Amino acid sequence: MARMEKRWPTITDVQTPVHASWLNQVKVYFSVVQRKALTPNHRESLAEIEDRLLGFQERYQQVAKPFEWKFTRRDLRRLLSRLESEEPERRLVA
Repeated sequence: MARMEKRWPTITDVQTPVHASWLNQVKVYFSVVQRKALTPNHRESLAEIEDRLLGFQERYQQVAKPFEWKFTRRDLRRLLSRLESEEPERRLVA
């Protein structure tokens, strides 16, 4: 954490409880909604947005399957190693 705070002084460390992993599922769902129902994001009215969201929800409930998490600790180590070796302006900031 000290290394990150030195690199990004405005960063805030937030420790989330282990039992909050359901939030990841919510984030994944909203990411899917954004990509599948709201992009491109120019709509004529709120009613049009509502129709798109409700239509997407109805369809998604019919075809959705559980997400299979495939990103392992080993994958994370590889990603962090790669990011560490890249130029500072190309590093991932989260």
